[in-house]
Amino acid sequence: MSERVVTGVGATPVAARRSSSTERQFVVGLRRPFSSLAPAGQRSGTGAAEAKRATAGGRGSGRLYAIDGLRLLAALMVAVHHYAGTWRVDQPANLIWNRPVSDIMPTVFRFGAYGWIGVEIFFVISGFVICMSCWGRTPRQFFVSRVIRLYPAYWVAIVVTTAVLVSLPGVWERQRTREILLNFTMLQSGSGVSNIDGVYWTLWSELRFYLLFLAVVATGLTYRKVVVFCCVWGAAAMIAPASGFRLLVLVANPQGAWYFIAGLALYLMHRFGQDLLLWGILGMAWLMGQLELGHRIDQVERVSGWRGSVLIFSVFLLVMVAIALGLTDRVHGRWLVTAGALTYPFYLMHYAAGTTVINRLRDTMDARLLVVTVIAGFLALSWLVHRLVERPLARLLKRGLDTSFARLRNAGNTA
Repeated sequence: MSERVVTGVGATPVAARRSSSTERQFVVGLRRPFSSLAPAGQRSGTGAAEAKRATAGGRGSGRLYAIDGLRLLAALMVAVHHYAGTWRVDQPANLIWNRPVSDIMPTVFRFGAYGWIGVEIFFVISGFVICMSCWGRTPRQFFVSRVIRLYPAYWVAIVVTTAVLVSLPGVWERQRTREILLNFTMLQSGSGVSNIDGVYWTLWSELRFYLLFLAVVATGLTYRKVVVFCCVWGAAAMIAPASGFRLLVLVANPQGAWYFIAGLALYLMHRFGQDLLLWGILGMAWLMGQLELGHRIDQVERVSGWRGSVLIFSVFLLVMVAIALGLTDRVHGRWLVTAGALTYPFYLMHYAAGTTVINRLRDTMDARLLVVTVIAGFLALSWLVHRLVERPLARLLKRGLDTSFARLRNAGNTA
């Protein structure tokens, strides 16, 4: 969830080297849809420059700091929701607070009830960042980048969560050892095994998105291919629920597809400039997204309203549009980089372990102070995980995987 958000690469991207004159002309037409009506002399200079700029890395070569900040905000929204905004914690004699949280801190509950929308924002950001980070990369590079980004913090989160649940029993059911071990693969949802922590369900959506997008990465990313991918995936997500075909529902992921598609369209706007087709894809994603928001309220959340949820989601989407169009390029700050780095481990560790800690400390201090304290504690723990485990382990994994893939390539040349 916290990919390095950089809009350019030091060397000329592979996509630029692969681009033919036909694609450069296509990009020119994309940025200047009516340029063919101009005199020939006016079409050559600026159009070629725009094509070069588009294929060489988009709007700029700096880090998108605003996305880092947006990530942390979304993660904090989700945490407040889990601690003080779900229908479960608003039940009498619930295991977290032992009485309805709306009686304990009604204002926090009123706002926290909408915090779950942070997950949908994560998916939009993921679509944007994955498309950006994969541009010009090979399938091998894509695979390695996903492994080193997802697994180190995830493994630590499993250990931390399991240790807390074993040490402080009575809130969450402890899983069997074989189920805990299978969770280390991140594939437990596909194997019918429960997640150690309920928030891991989002990783299953992410993995299915990666698998689908890998097929496009393997052919070399272009504007046209990503647009076609968005349209085909969107169509599959629309018909999947009515088809009754379980495999199609599994692959198309109708609950999350349109959020990822929105992120892909936003990145294309960022890289190539806006046009009516991309606005159409984004508009369709919003329309389908608001429907999915309603479904989730009816089936899972129950305590938040549809209008408020759509409003919050729309505001976040408009912020992403501003980022895509370069309106936030002046936003800078090293603290935002740190914020983005903390988001993923914080998200993975905050829920089951955090609610267990709240259960033990709920009678020791003011409830609002307790929520702030637990969030601050997990942010500090996330920083330690990022600095002491995630970064060193990611480097080791990258070296090992690069060596393994090099050996695999060379094996084809030997008996």
